[in-house]
Amino acid sequence: MAEGGGCRERPDAETQKSELGALLRTTLQRGAQWYLIDSRWFKQWKKYVGFDSWDMYNVGEHNLFPGPIDNSGLFSDPESQTLKEHLIDELDYVLVPAEAWNKLLNWYGCVEGQQPIVRKVVEHGLFVKHCKVEVYLLELKLCENSDPTNVLSCHFSKADTIATIEKEMRKLFNIPAERETRLWNKYMSNTYEQLSKLDNTVQDAGLYQGQVLVIEPQNEDGTWPRQTLQSKSSIAPSRNFTTSPKSSASSYSSVSASPIANGDSTNTSGMHGSGVSRGGSGFSASYNCQESPSSHIQPGLCGLGNLGNTCFMNSALQCLSNTAPLTDYFLKDEYEVEINRDNPLGMKGEIAEAYAELIKQMWSGRDTHVAPRMFKTQVGRFAPQFSGYQQQDSQELLAFLLDGLHEDLNRVKKKPYLELKDANGRPDAVVAKEAWENHRLRNDSVIVDTFHGLFKSTLVCPECAKVSVTFDPFCYLTLPLPLKKDRIMEVFLVPADPCCRPTQYRVTVPLMGAVSDLCEALSRLSGIAAENMVVTDVYNHRFHKIFQMDEGLNHIMPRDDIFVYEVCSTSADGSECVTLPVYFRERKSRLSSTSSGAVLYGQPLLVSVPKHKLTLEFLYQAVCERISRYIKQPLPDEFGSSPLELGACNGSRGSCEGERSPCCGL
Repeated sequence: MAEGGGCRERPDAETQKSELGALLRTTLQRGAQWYLIDSRWFKQWKKYVGFDSWDMYNVGEHNLFPGPIDNSGLFSDPESQTLKEHLIDELDYVLVPAEAWNKLLNWYGCVEGQQPIVRKVVEHGLFVKHCKVEVYLLELKLCENSDPTNVLSCHFSKADTIATIEKEMRKLFNIPAERETRLWNKYMSNTYEQLSKLDNTVQDAGLYQGQVLVIEPQNEDGTWPRQTLQSKSSIAPSRNFTTSPKSSASSYSSVSASPIANGDSTNTSGMHGSGVSRGGSGFSASYNCQESPSSHIQPGLCGLGNLGNTCFMNSALQCLSNTAPLTDYFLKDEYEVEINRDNPLGMKGEIAEAYAELIKQMWSGRDTHVAPRMFKTQVGRFAPQFSGYQQQDSQELLAFLLDGLHEDLNRVKKKPYLELKDANGRPDAVVAKEAWENHRLRNDSVIVDTFHGLFKSTLVCPECAKVSVTFDPFCYLTLPLPLKKDRIMEVFLVPADPCCRPTQYRVTVPLMGAVSDLCEALSRLSGIAAENMVVTDVYNHRFHKIFQMDEGLNHIMPRDDIFVYEVCSTSADGSECVTLPVYFRERKSRLSSTSSGAVLYGQPLLVSVPKHKLTLEFLYQAVCERISRYIKQPLPDEFGSSPLELGACNGSRGSCEGERSPCCGL
């Protein structure tokens, strides 16, 4: 069913709940299509059908009806329907399989003009495979070799192949199907690398957000434009290289593909083992670097290119790069004789070799920055959580790297079994020395030499008062960052006095506070008593939730529209008041036999009315008074009959300037 429009006849709430419940338990399968739905609409649907056993209040009531599927809250631009950045699963949106989406679409329809948000399931990890819905597609910059300034942006799935990208580029740049082409990665400003395996996926090729791809059509005489550039500048040395401990300053090489810099082909005759692409993914494992115009660069003063959102990795690498003992160890090639390829806890020396390659590039004194692609690929092979190009935790990466380097470089080939001994009153110095010696019997590497230490732990038995002292090894110390004790919330206060406009406030409240704390803070700013406030979450012109005073503020998200209403518990004469929610509807032609023929609009209200005056006439007047802050009140002679006969319809001719006839629903 297309977006917008009406919907077919809906089954009852229990049927909807059972049918969708089974579908929502569907497991992710590679290549399957899943759909994004705004979590606020989905939560409203769950309330409407009583999906959660603990939320069965008013199931099927009309005021809980969710209306057509509305994903507008997920878009940063309603026109292009581009997703907002940093949306969070289950918080901002929910994922449903295609069959579940089709059912919801048939039952409720979709807001007119909105396109479904459909995404593919892709696999992550080279060794440990796990499926994930690819919410954000990869944006690639595409251009033609003859006109590199004409850059077009296109979005691709990580499951798309290089052949798919080439086909799209042929279409965009009007390249005939019979004409031969080559595809190149372009790094930084002047470094290129050929994508040779067209059956590789975007993920296999290691492409990342914002990557520039260049398509090179073959000349009519069978030559390639980039070869022509090479012949014209063959005197210039190659600037794209993979260093080797044994290579000279004038001999560099690339390995599995043919990267070129400034249009010059690289010399591929001097390959060595540590630079080889072990994954066979069709892209070069070498580091693609840009040489500075200056021939004198301070070694180590080298930036790391951001591969997507890998600043978390780059910051950790820069810290380790400037740890002098560790960097000297790799620059002097001391690691080569200490690589432990047989350690079952290690990574066959591959992490150590990849890190050594990167350090040598950074400290070569020839480059202002490098792109650590091969190192990133190797890390992703052994730690799939780091295989993508999204933001990750820097400390987790650092912990993985230190542990991986230690096990790859552990000088202990066979770890002995050791029995731990109690202190038994011995001096701390003796116990600590013994613990350290035991630790070194099983763990002996440059990482231990540089980073490891001992924690002293003292335990006292509360019953027998026995004291136990132990010294435990550590590799890094983690310190908690000070947490904010407060948060700033933006809310709208709607006074009971219709002469006062709603006012937006920014209030500071305790981070782990309750709704009552919000009301107290708002009371200090507005002068309205906190006990006369009701805090609500407004969504789609209705009350999505009315909060209790003892509820935690952690239930209120930054994107929620919070309205605080002033209400009265007693009237001026001391009689008890009741507070009623008021919604505004606009009558429209019925879209189908099952639609209500009315849609909600405007801002809902909370109206306090004396309990003994709960008549239609009094309610009508009370609502008219409250909305007088927004519209002109209707005159008595505008109606040919009483409000009771009109069904509490607020005016039929000009009651609101420029608006169609609204109705208020109590």
